[in-house]
Amino acid sequence: MSALDDDAYRAFRRDLHRHPEPAWREFYTTARIVEELRERDLTALHVGPDALATDDRMNVPDDEDLADWEQRARDAGADPEIVDRLSGGYTGCVAVADRGPGPVVGLRVDIDALPVTESDDADHVPAAEGFRSEREGYMHACGHDAHATMGLGALDAVLDSDFSGTLKVFFQPGEEQVAGGKPMAESGHLDDVDYLYAVHVGLDHPSGEIVCGVDGFLAVRHFLAEFTGEPSHAGARPEQGRNAVQAMAAAVQNLYAIPRHADGPTRVNAGIVGGGTATNVIPEESLIEGELRGATTELAEYMSDHADRILESAAGMHDCEVAVSTKGEAPSATSDDALAGIVGEVAGGVAGVTEIVDRADLGGSEDATYLMQSVQRRGGLACYVGVGTDHPGGHHTSTFDVVEGDIAVGIDVLAGAIRTVAETRP
Repeated sequence: MSALDDDAYRAFRRDLHRHPEPAWREFYTTARIVEELRERDLTALHVGPDALATDDRMNVPDDEDLADWEQRARDAGADPEIVDRLSGGYTGCVAVADRGPGPVVGLRVDIDALPVTESDDADHVPAAEGFRSEREGYMHACGHDAHATMGLGALDAVLDSDFSGTLKVFFQPGEEQVAGGKPMAESGHLDDVDYLYAVHVGLDHPSGEIVCGVDGFLAVRHFLAEFTGEPSHAGARPEQGRNAVQAMAAAVQNLYAIPRHADGPTRVNAGIVGGGTATNVIPEESLIEGELRGATTELAEYMSDHADRILESAAGMHDCEVAVSTKGEAPSATSDDALAGIVGEVAGGVAGVTEIVDRADLGGSEDATYLMQSVQRRGGLACYVGVGTDHPGGHHTSTFDVVEGDIAVGIDVLAGAIRTVAETRP
């Protein structure tokens, strides 16, 4: 790929789109990114375990699942030496370019995909133009293929400029499960970052629109509750059983009864429930996979405290046990005005930008907030940028897509903001 070549970026994005991979299985994706980064004039390139605080990883798949996705990456043509470095699910990387005196500026982009089956309709552009997902049941239904491409393009544009300072681009795994932000934030690579930008495409903003500073991040916790009881014959010996499904059902009902909070919006959802083996057997096992959210980190903690109590109480009510684990989480965050203002100034001079929105709420959750807070706690500034695109289907749906020309708009806005913040040091 030649730097600053729109056709090359389009081809790169389509390659990633054909090979979507979920959290901690982004072997092909990371390998392709690393292959490209090795062609750039970088000071350092941290790959896999070197890019993460490995003990902070959450919701890592089992060895068999990881091995399957590793082999898929090899079969698809990923560099085997790079895949070896990622073995065990240590995906993602950090590119570092030291270009002389100046501040350290970071850019965070996410790279994982979703368990969504991609549309094969004739009017769905990836299907019509031959880059529909080759991993049936998975797709880039949220634009992270475009994000990774923007990260590469912004790096190229900065390297091709008179930028003075250090640029770090964080290609983060596991955002969709809010599992990758914390290990990357705690990796040490953000310890010297003065300014951080993160980016998302779409978010129901049309092509030509730039959101300078996204706020309204809901803090979130994904949990798994596994109930254990005692099986018995449901007809002959019902009194000898301890019904794990009853415990689970009581927990679901009472999770939704957690009181709302005066300080702001809260959410709870029991997204996956299950248990039992047969109609005539008292169920000995059941589960709930759910999530808790709050407009602030404190509100999410309020929901978590109530949920943990409810899960334990529901188990005890039916003489069962419950094991509760956190599978992913992320705090809330706020975009700093100074960095958002720079985005607005830069976007006004970027071809293809037709409207500039100062602020907008995400209305969902994002673990870029871990990286944002990491920088802000040390006295730095952080900002989350929205790049509009006319996506034909909503995020996380089978018809989601991006207008490929909007990737270049995102590259220009991000690169311009990075150069400007290094010059002005707000």
